[in-house]
Amino acid sequence: MTSPPGAGRELRALLSLVSPAVRHGAAALWRPEGLTERYLRYLTTMHAVIRASVPLMELAAARCREAATSDGPGAGDPGLRALARFLPEHIERERHHDDWLLRDMAAAGLDPARERARPPAPVVARLVGAQYYWVSHHHPVSLLGYIAVLELHAPAVELAGTLAERTGLPPAAFATLRLHAEEDDGHSAEVLTALDEAATSDDARGAARLSALHTVAALLDVFDELNAHPRAARTGQEQDRKERH
Repeated sequence: MTSPPGAGRELRALLSLVSPAVRHGAAALWRPEGLTERYLRYLTTMHAVIRASVPLMELAAARCREAATSDGPGAGDPGLRALARFLPEHIERERHHDDWLLRDMAAAGLDPARERARPPAPVVARLVGAQYYWVSHHHPVSLLGYIAVLELHAPAVELAGTLAERTGLPPAAFATLRLHAEEDDGHSAEVLTALDEAATSDDARGAARLSALHTVAALLDVFDELNAHPRAARTGQEQDRKERH
């Protein structure tokens, strides 16, 4: 009798079925028409997503600690000890990535303080907010499904240089994109290994799958919104320039 595949391998196989749609949605962002304005919207949108990364992981780590001494969601699941070991290192690895994006915004000519003050779009709240709910009220390992989707779909290494050439924006405006392209491939393998160790129950596996599939659907909605509104980005950018001058 053969053992079932680990949860990480299982999730990778599942995501291979939907990854073409994610790649297609991401590729549409980089079409030449309206590219500069769309990239500016991409920066502000990704900042709204990524600034939640460390708080989400800190929440999951706290839930792991609580589950060890309670009868709430995930209580008694031995996989939570593995998740608790994984999260601190990953938190430190992801810390300040939102600040990197603020620097990218400034290099691209945006006002980071103004952009940070804008309310995140509903599609961003839908993407990120589900994780707060599932981590708090269902199972902390849900978060690994979310992280796996984001890191398995890192940008290609050459994309930052290509976008700099096509937009005329300075290379510094693409620093975060470049760093994620260089680093996330290795990170995704670590996340899947952590999922193997943390998702040791059927409930945990199901939570990770549900989270991952929701993340794919919500991420496609984010891409669709970015692709649909180049004019809105242009109008906002022009207003910023007028106010600065």
